[in-house]
Amino acid sequence: MAWWFEIKLWKRVMLGLVLGVVFGLAVTQSMGMERGEALLSDIKVIGDLFIGLIRLVIIPLIFMTLVAGVLALGDPAKLGTIGIKTILLYLVTTFFANIIGLTMGTLFRPGAGVDLGTAEPREITAEAAGFWDRVMGMISKNPFEKFLSGDPMTLGLTAVLIGIAVIVAIRSLNKGEKLPRAAWGFVGLFTVGVMAASGDILVVIFASIILGIIFLFIGQEDGPVDRFFNYASDKVLGVTQWIMELAPFGVFALIAYVAGTKGIETFTAIFWLVMAVYLGCFLHMAVIYGGIIKFGLRLPLINFFRGILDAQMVAYSTSSSSATLPVTISNVRENLGVHKSVAGSVLPLGATINMDGTALYLGIVALFTAQAFGYTLEPHHYGLIAVTAALVSIGAAGIPSASLFLLATVLQVFDVSPEHTALVVGFIFPFDRLLDMMRTVVNVTGDATVATTVAKWEGELDEDIFRTTATQ
Repeated sequence: MAWWFEIKLWKRVMLGLVLGVVFGLAVTQSMGMERGEALLSDIKVIGDLFIGLIRLVIIPLIFMTLVAGVLALGDPAKLGTIGIKTILLYLVTTFFANIIGLTMGTLFRPGAGVDLGTAEPREITAEAAGFWDRVMGMISKNPFEKFLSGDPMTLGLTAVLIGIAVIVAIRSLNKGEKLPRAAWGFVGLFTVGVMAASGDILVVIFASIILGIIFLFIGQEDGPVDRFFNYASDKVLGVTQWIMELAPFGVFALIAYVAGTKGIETFTAIFWLVMAVYLGCFLHMAVIYGGIIKFGLRLPLINFFRGILDAQMVAYSTSSSSATLPVTISNVRENLGVHKSVAGSVLPLGATINMDGTALYLGIVALFTAQAFGYTLEPHHYGLIAVTAALVSIGAAGIPSASLFLLATVLQVFDVSPEHTALVVGFIFPFDRLLDMMRTVVNVTGDATVATTVAKWEGELDEDIFRTTATQ
């Protein structure tokens, strides 16, 4: 099996994608939809287990890498400059995403001639909670809720992850890293983090930054605290590398289910909407992100996209920027040469607030709605749609189809009736996963772009690593 691990991960993930599509379509065509869907649902469990492992590791990953990243800055004031630059870049790219989305919606007119009479209305539920609703809910949220509920899958996956952490720690000791206290301290901290997987990422980011700043003031440079978190951040990335070896199989299972249950005919029913979203996403990545890397930073563009292929493939298959975060951090650090002080602070923030793909998508779907129902849009409506889409995208959870439930807020800009909103959501929801996959790729690519840009500006980018990616 050595030959399998010699293949680069993104190639194995791509193979899983292709085989998953072929297998999913073949199963439903040969067995019929009902029996085929039952079989694919059983296979999808493999993908669910893969996603479950990633979601459980996110909290300890963010905490350890972010604290280590803050400590690596050496100066609390530097964190402020990085934060300001990061947020401004995310806002600028979101602005351009809005423009591209509205342009695609205007050019392709995906809603023209669409009959929504057969769509089943879908009520907009509390899942549409916006940014401030999420902030208020953080205070009372129990981070150990899922673990304490005794859910068998959560308990089983927690045990697996703790086992992997123990193996990683023991292997590090066997390799001559004589840090037994750090090794077992990492295992203990990792265990608590995995058990607290129900916690809100924004809370973890805030607490990690505060704790890192406190350690900066009271600790010593290259002291025991610095050494521990440097060790812990490296080992938690080692755990995620073990998990990512399962990615090709998880991707195969997830895509097989989507392809088999949705089918190719789904694309034909919404062809122009798919074209508008996919082309808009490709344009945003090529023109905006590509322009920043090529002309703004004077770096080879092909190296950038090759360096984050693993993250893009996982993002496309999982439809979750949060679930892709471990891979994004690994790619950006190892392939693009971004220092951990930047990667550890910029990327977790991006996975939470940078939703360019969502903003682009909401603009297109808003025009789709207006065209399908004959709403007349005045010039000022386009500006309001852009601003509203940008604002609500910040509050979008990094989980599949979350942005679809934010649509109601955007449609209120031109007074779409609740009945029409429900019809649009009901029409799009069955195949929204196919659109969500692409806009998640945009979100993850944007995170990597901003991290690379901030690292370049701060002198924290190893250009030798970046420029050699293409030859690997």
